[in-house]
Amino acid sequence: MPVLVPPAEHSQDTRVGTLAWREAAKSITRKAHHLTDRCGQEAVTMWQPKDSVRDPHVARHLCRAAYILPWRFRVEMLKGGGTLEKPPPGEGVTLWKGKMKPPAWHARLPLPLHRDARALQTAEVVHAHARGARLTAARLCRAQHQINGQLRLLLRQREATDRRLSEVRKGLLINQQSGKLRGYRPKSEKVPDKADSMLNWEKEELNSMKRKMEKDMEKSETLLKALASCRDTLAFCCKERLQAVDLMNQPLDKVLEQAGRHSWVNLSHIPSVRPQGQKTPPPDPVGTYTPECATALDEAKRLLMESKDTLLEMTKNEEDVQEKQEEISNRVCASLAQKMRETLELKERMNMTLGLMRGTIHRCMKFSQEMYITRGLIKGPVSKRHLETREKLDRPLVRVYQRHVGTQLPEASRLAQGTDKLQRHISHVEKNLKELLATHKNLTGSLKCKKIGYEVDYNVVRLRLRQRHPHMCYEQAQRLVNDWDPRTPPRRDAASK
Repeated sequence: MPVLVPPAEHSQDTRVGTLAWREAAKSITRKAHHLTDRCGQEAVTMWQPKDSVRDPHVARHLCRAAYILPWRFRVEMLKGGGTLEKPPPGEGVTLWKGKMKPPAWHARLPLPLHRDARALQTAEVVHAHARGARLTAARLCRAQHQINGQLRLLLRQREATDRRLSEVRKGLLINQQSGKLRGYRPKSEKVPDKADSMLNWEKEELNSMKRKMEKDMEKSETLLKALASCRDTLAFCCKERLQAVDLMNQPLDKVLEQAGRHSWVNLSHIPSVRPQGQKTPPPDPVGTYTPECATALDEAKRLLMESKDTLLEMTKNEEDVQEKQEEISNRVCASLAQKMRETLELKERMNMTLGLMRGTIHRCMKFSQEMYITRGLIKGPVSKRHLETREKLDRPLVRVYQRHVGTQLPEASRLAQGTDKLQRHISHVEKNLKELLATHKNLTGSLKCKKIGYEVDYNVVRLRLRQRHPHMCYEQAQRLVNDWDPRTPPRRDAASK
């Protein structure tokens, strides 16, 4: 038979389990709850950005509202009084329907498509490197083309300068030949004049122009070597950059056009239509734009600017030398022509003087002959037997008249005085005639010298006009100049030939 337990006293706590047992269960539950919250929070944190972790001291709905507030569209007031909603700036996906733009989401753990994502990222890196290498190669190739163009311009200008230098040297040969030809003049015509001074001045100016043109040729030669070396360096760098580009799906000019820069070297070129182009990246030893490429492009830019200045200077010098040489040659020819006119004027005066002297000499000779005849008539015949009776001083009429002492006739003394006076006049006329003949001979020689001087100056002017023609080259002008000095007599073998 069961034993009945007496009923216990009524207590306030109706729970049967003990307090320790309940506290143990609560402790286990609390630990599990904390572990669940921590693991859930950590799991969510691994899949969310850092700034999305909420503050544990702030309510969840308030944290979310504060977190998504920057994502919402912004309302701007227009001038007309209306409003315009715009998404916030920055990266992200624009949700036009919800009027929100959440930022880009970055995961902390690899996603299931991690392998594909890394493959795509590697492909993007490779493609970016290929694009950078292609752009650098395009820049190097364009710089090489510009250097080649500048080389062609410089070579063309060097040819023009060399032709002008040849003309200057030909001018020196013509000047030397002109001096030698003027050495053929007689001694009386070799008096230094303005024509000789003009020839000396022309020689000095031509030597100065020759030195100037030779300096331009040396400078351009040095610049040509520098440009050729820079071109080879650009070609090597371009070939090296193109090693990372197997397939060229578009030309290099198109690459530069897409970059918004026609050239990184030629700054004087007309800019492209695009308002802004890509800036030059900093040199990177392991990147696509290496320091060697940067140095080559900087050197190309410097050489292009220097070559442009050199081309302008050489062109200006060539034009100045051509104009100055023509002016000097024209002035020398004008001075020689003036000397020819003066010589011709003196020739005409001498010719007129010679004509007058010939008439005077003829009259003097005729007068001298008449005086000789008169002297012979006055003196009478040589033999006394040839005298007529009326010519004898002892004829009967005279003897009869002179029988007295004071009746002497002056016929004999008068005949002697007349003969002596006539002889003195004859001697004076002969002396004058000798002086006239000597002066006539001297004047004839001077006239001959003037003719030779005129012909020499005419030949010099003709030679200068013929030799300075552009079709006359330097070698043809050089054949006219020899080592023979006109002041020395010619050699016998040359005379015999």
